[in-house]
Amino acid sequence: MPGQLGAHLRRLSASLNLQALSLAEGLRAALSVAVIIALNEYFHWPPLIEAALGALNTCLADPGGPIRRRVPVLLSFTALGAVVVAGAGLVRAAGVGWALPLGILGLFVCTFVRIYGAMAQLVGVLVGVMIILSLDRAVPDLTQAGTLAVVFIGGCLWATVLTLIIWPTYPTLPARRAVADVYRALAAIADSLRGLLQTGATDDAAWDAHAQTQLGATRTAIEAARSAVTALQRKRGGPSEDARHGFIRLEASEQLLGALIAAGDRLQHGDARVHAARVRMLEALRHSLLSFADAIAADTTAENRQIDQSIAAIAADAESLPDDDPIRAIAGRVVELLRITYTLADPAHFLPGASLDGTPPDLRQRLLQPLGANLSWRSSALRHALRLAAAAAPALAFTMLWFTPYDHWLTITIVMTMQPYFGLTYSRVYQRVLGTLAGGLIAALVGVICTTPVALAVAMFPLASITMAARDLSYGLFIAWLTPLIVLLVDMSVPGASGWEVAGIRALFTVVGGGVAVAACFLLWPDFEPKPLLPELRDAIAAQGRYAASVLSHLLGEAPAATVERTRREGGIASNTLETSISRVLIERSAGAGATVQAAMTIDAALRRCAGRVTAIMLDPAMQATLPPAAWRSWRDWIARSSATLAAGATRLDPRPTPANESVARIGRQLELIAGALERVTG
Repeated sequence: MPGQLGAHLRRLSASLNLQALSLAEGLRAALSVAVIIALNEYFHWPPLIEAALGALNTCLADPGGPIRRRVPVLLSFTALGAVVVAGAGLVRAAGVGWALPLGILGLFVCTFVRIYGAMAQLVGVLVGVMIILSLDRAVPDLTQAGTLAVVFIGGCLWATVLTLIIWPTYPTLPARRAVADVYRALAAIADSLRGLLQTGATDDAAWDAHAQTQLGATRTAIEAARSAVTALQRKRGGPSEDARHGFIRLEASEQLLGALIAAGDRLQHGDARVHAARVRMLEALRHSLLSFADAIAADTTAENRQIDQSIAAIAADAESLPDDDPIRAIAGRVVELLRITYTLADPAHFLPGASLDGTPPDLRQRLLQPLGANLSWRSSALRHALRLAAAAAPALAFTMLWFTPYDHWLTITIVMTMQPYFGLTYSRVYQRVLGTLAGGLIAALVGVICTTPVALAVAMFPLASITMAARDLSYGLFIAWLTPLIVLLVDMSVPGASGWEVAGIRALFTVVGGGVAVAACFLLWPDFEPKPLLPELRDAIAAQGRYAASVLSHLLGEAPAATVERTRREGGIASNTLETSISRVLIERSAGAGATVQAAMTIDAALRRCAGRVTAIMLDPAMQATLPPAAWRSWRDWIARSSATLAAGATRLDPRPTPANESVARIGRQLELIAGALERVTG
């Protein structure tokens, strides 16, 4: 094991992710903090420091992407942070006997919420930091607690308004535009094929020219889009909805390209009797692809009606073709791929498990299902949360019993550096310690140059700008610039503090906290070396396939509810483990892992959608009557067989059963999408 561990540690990367540099985000965050600091210098009202902290953390909590998905995250952090700021102080006033166990429980919950996805994980980490900071001080009464909460909310809302309205940035726009370019290139292929059919070209030269110009341009666009979505994913640091949607759309476009290549080969010597239907299909396909491109680039639903009509027209013309026409089967596959993309064009369908009309799954279901699936010792998320709580408990007790204004850095270091795997924790500690030492020197230098409160306030602006700009560039570099920013905030909140003293104490507590984090990951239920990503993919496919088969068996009265619950839990754990592994590979930035990560992101998103659709089938009392029992059995067997095939590494699936309803058809489309994604990394 030591040899394996050493090899894993050597693979860890602390390199710069230059694609994640965002000067605009840095300047915007700096402005949000600097305005509040300036007000503090003018009014000399200490609670404004709480507002500055809220503004800074709100900028850190911003996940980027469309406003409709950012607002809930930012407002959730604002509300939870305000409750923590007020409540933790009141609990602290009640004594250590109350504050310590509630603080440990809070840190456990803030870590365990990673089971709900990347956005919940981000908010959980920041709320955990607020718990630690707020337990530093006792708040004697509700009036003072309310004041702190209101001031904190004010700082958060100021940063939210600045982020979303006054100075908006669009970090997902380059990736969305790149994916839109792919669909425009596919539309150009459809238009070129239509032109060749209309002119009646049959000579090889015309068709070869089509292949050389259109197909080559599309392949280039797909690769450029993959790079753009991968860059977005690295910026997020883990599986995110924006990147998931991008990879699914790209996988559908990849398979659409293959279908169009096959169609071109057949169309050159096609049957003249169905010439008009083929031309109409290609024209409708061109319109739908261009509409998709506009919808993806603008992140709008304005084109949805036109897209739906175009897909219906293609399907109708495909049905009119003779049964033995090879274009009929190709057109059917094109329609299925367009429907996958169409599902992602409507925000109502973003949540896995949404009903067929786009009604989102019940909130209770969205909260309880991941929780039930991960209340098992097999869950890496549960083990990680328990490990972190156990490591943070003595540090939190120390900060309460032996209090100075700086002790919280010990617990914060543990919370910010501990990761589910030992190797990732070691890497985080290494970067945080070096970054803190470098940041301490910067803080001391700033303290020498800036000797007045006004000068310190002015220095906050460039420091906050660089800190936020470097947030996703490199964790170590981010910490290096965050340290002097925090030191200056302490200087303002603790008059008379020495910059050298504050920097030295922060460095000491960072080193000790990092050592505790590494020791805890080594001694408490350690997860040293995760499996390679490809086996994790296959495990997740197999687990979700068993869940789907058990639900359909239960619907037929052939499996007990206990079996469904067991397979559901196994599927949820497998998907969470897969997402943890994806985050690990993204952090490591392993050479040659790009194609596997892209396939893993596509498959993970498709599996989540399969599981959501299966759950919707289970909860719909009218579902059983939509198909005869024989058809349900055929679909159950096909899903089980297809999942086992994919889990074994094969990608050729049997034809789908008939008849079908839209729910099982969606599952079938997702499994076929998974087969295409898996083929690129196993074939």
